Amino acid sequence: MSSRDTTLSAIRKALGRGPLDEAARSKLDARIATPPQHIRATVDDADLVARFTQRFESRAGTTERIHSLADVPTSVTALAERYGIAPSAVVGSALGELTWPEGWQIDHGAAGIEVMLGVSLAWRGIAETGSILMLSGPERPITHNFVPETHVVVLPVEHIVRHYEDCWVALRERGQGAPRAMNFISGPSRTGDVEQTIELGAHGPRRMHVLIVG
Repeated sequence: MSSRDTTLSAIRKALGRGPLDEAARSKLDARIATPPQHIRATVDDADLVARFTQRFESRAGTTERIHSLADVPTSVTALAERYGIAPSAVVGSALGELTWPEGWQIDHGAAGIEVMLGVSLAWRGIAETGSILMLSGPERPITHNFVPETHVVVLPVEHIVRHYEDCWVALRERGQGAPRAMNFISGPSRTGDVEQTIELGAHGPRRMHVLIVG
């Protein structure tokens, strides 16, 4: 048994019940497939990209449209030059086939404290809130989301969904179970702890730039 199975078995035992029968499972599956209407009503069939962009940029994030994954290194290079960042980055191996300009140092491992730039492949973007869903795993080290001062996220346009609930449907459909960690990120790190003054980069990236591909 996995640690997840062990934990769920302990919960069932404490509740005094075993696994769900087929009728109960079918009822829950139907409820998951059709969330309450008030959740669905927040986003209509309008341009999901425009909705995502507006919501994400409202919280100090930035976005850019590019044609294909092959354009990612060019956009990252331009951003690095704009902010005076050295040509060095941690890049998730999910983007391992990208061709980087000469002189760039690319590392596919975890991000150490000295790393200033991270480039990650998003799993989904949520138009409802302008949030990014990042999944942990060997191809997407979780440290890339929080350690670098500047985080560039690559989001294929076909991976923008309407609601949070659509992410759970997609996770179930992929048939691999839940990853160790899932992070919803809605812009650069910020805090207002000191005199209620908003400070960016307090607990994570100071900048978050989303490259919307396609």
